[in-house]
Amino acid sequence: MKKLAITLARKTKGNTDMLRSSTARWTIGLVVVIGALAILRYKPWERTTPQSDATHLADGREVLRVGFLPVTCHLTCPVTDFATKTSKSTRFVSQRFTDFPTVVESIKAGRLEASFMIAPLAMKLREQGVPVKILYLGHRDGSEVMVRKDLAVTSLRDLRGKTFAIPSKYSNQNLVIHKLMQDQDVKPEEIKFVEMPPPDMPGALAAKAIDAYFVGEPFAAKAELDGSGRVLYYAKDIWPHFISCVLVVHEKLIQQRPAVVKDLVRGIAQSGEWAETHRLEAAKVVFPYFRQDEKVVRYVLTMPPDRVSYRMLNPSDAEMEKIRDMGIQAGILKVKTPMSELLDRSFIPSDIKAADIDMTSAGQAN
Repeated sequence: MKKLAITLARKTKGNTDMLRSSTARWTIGLVVVIGALAILRYKPWERTTPQSDATHLADGREVLRVGFLPVTCHLTCPVTDFATKTSKSTRFVSQRFTDFPTVVESIKAGRLEASFMIAPLAMKLREQGVPVKILYLGHRDGSEVMVRKDLAVTSLRDLRGKTFAIPSKYSNQNLVIHKLMQDQDVKPEEIKFVEMPPPDMPGALAAKAIDAYFVGEPFAAKAELDGSGRVLYYAKDIWPHFISCVLVVHEKLIQQRPAVVKDLVRGIAQSGEWAETHRLEAAKVVFPYFRQDEKVVRYVLTMPPDRVSYRMLNPSDAEMEKIRDMGIQAGILKVKTPMSELLDRSFIPSDIKAADIDMTSAGQAN
């Protein structure tokens, strides 16, 4: 009996060792497979765009990545990308994001030194000690309050008890809608606010997961065109010359590569002037960058033409102070940051001419 027990114990130990060995081999194999799939997925050997730490292209031109979301207040970013593909000046490569938290993370981690973002968020970054400065605006107006088409809503009062999506609590959309609620005697707790990436809003409205949203184009027009939503308010009617987003640049970039920053602001300004007078062409250039139907972008830029504007994009102290003070009142900002620390208008050209853009390859996938 004793010998049998010893024999069984040895076999059990052997089976356990074998099991452990098999499990270890299986685990290692799984890790290797996952690693291989990751390499195959991202295909680093096929990357043709410059890495984030690269400062020059093979032809000797300087290069800079600039962050943007696929909204019309960032439209000048992909237009500048397109324009500099064939230019002899600095090459600006637009980097697409779908939400602002990821933009912030990239800036804080040092992976991104220039980007468009919502104005109060830029102020929050500065307040948190991230040395960014506002150099230019994205555009004027170009945001709408959308409601479900099947709801009999004529004011914010009718949205009591409803779900309302905003891009971020650090957005001007959030500040403006709460100011309008005060004007209409609607209490903050009477509407349920949720933060949502702009690209997700039209689908959420169509699915009736939300009842309304306030966002930059083209994600308002998309719901309008697919029949799921209608415009309740145009931003320009609530706040004339409404500002949503700004171009921010890290101070390190300003100090180390001022010529590139000057080139960037000039390019963004000239792209805006070009878009103002070439709206159909602008839609054709940017729809692949936005990954949107060209028809939607064209609609935003032309129906009506004053739905968005790419002029008067010099950020004034008074406008930025108003946004800052509204942010403090709303509790999303705490510090009354001086405009001298927040703004740098020294790179804005005195004479803004429309960019010279070759449309030969416009509309092609990027």
